[in-house]
Amino acid sequence: MPRSFEIKVPASSANIGPGYDVLGIGLSLYLSLKVTIDPKTADQSNKDPNNCLIEYTADSEGYDSVPLQSDKNLITKTALYVLRCNDIRQFPTGTHILIDNPIPLGRGLGSSGAAVVAGVMLGNEVGQLGFSKQRMLDFCLMIERHPDNITAAMMGGFVGSFLRDLTAQEMERREIPLSEVLDAPSGGEDTGLSPPLPPTDIGRHIKYNWNNKIKCIAIIPDFEVSTADSRGVLPSAYTSKDLVFNLQRLAVLTTALTQDPPNPDLIYPSMQDRVHQPYRKTLIPGLTEILKSVTPKTHSGLLGICLSGAGPTILAVATDNFEDIAQEIINMFAKKNITCRWKLLDLAYEGATVERS
Repeated sequence: MPRSFEIKVPASSANIGPGYDVLGIGLSLYLSLKVTIDPKTADQSNKDPNNCLIEYTADSEGYDSVPLQSDKNLITKTALYVLRCNDIRQFPTGTHILIDNPIPLGRGLGSSGAAVVAGVMLGNEVGQLGFSKQRMLDFCLMIERHPDNITAAMMGGFVGSFLRDLTAQEMERREIPLSEVLDAPSGGEDTGLSPPLPPTDIGRHIKYNWNNKIKCIAIIPDFEVSTADSRGVLPSAYTSKDLVFNLQRLAVLTTALTQDPPNPDLIYPSMQDRVHQPYRKTLIPGLTEILKSVTPKTHSGLLGICLSGAGPTILAVATDNFEDIAQEIINMFAKKNITCRWKLLDLAYEGATVERS
């Protein structure tokens, strides 16, 4: 019997200043998958080895460079991993996926995290596996080991998260499902054909409240920063002084963003960071000047400002004056010969969703 459904997964911003690898927020910019499964409409010219026809809308980010083979596209590779963990070898005959992706690639807005979440949800839905969001999160975290973006995209809202310590027996199941998700096996043994099920409850998280008067301004420069590069510039050790600096601000920020009215004198200083932002200035021209000079005193309505994820996107939280705040940051990037666009976003409180037709 033909089936159809739509999966929507929000973009996300991680770290939020002092919350490096801990905090994340889901944002109202959605990767969507419109999926139909109908053997009668199977395209005989489709040579995909896993019965999956993938298309992107013409205005999707990176639409002309994203792979359309199911064993190379991150979304469908992830879905195949979930299916094969559950003894399902491929997509049903006549599977067609139309992907619309407005999330900029390589900009610190969780594009790869959204793709992984979408892929796990796709595998769950195609295989009719009936997993809860918490169980699907386990599959996501086998692929993407940093839970901040993943948890925000799956669960939505403003979240804090961590990975629990796995037992020796659980660790034997391997962190990454090898060939079904990555381009090459990890650890020398290819378990891609029959990957082991992930341990349960790998990630732990909490949803914080969020004052809905606070909006998110994403200023998106027109260049990419890879997560690998942005992590590569970070030191291998920190002083206790810098760690305490971040912990103090993290403890304040998670409550400050819930209070009404929002207090810029509390939020702005509690979004300062000494763990990742100072080291990433080498990859993002003008970063230090932007973070220091755009303040609640210079721009009314502004509450705080930080690097979004690995960057180069700048995230500002504000209650008013959105265009002026965005334009100021755009002008500062322009002095470095960098063009930008900007988006005003709400929180995606529901996280990832599935709507069945």
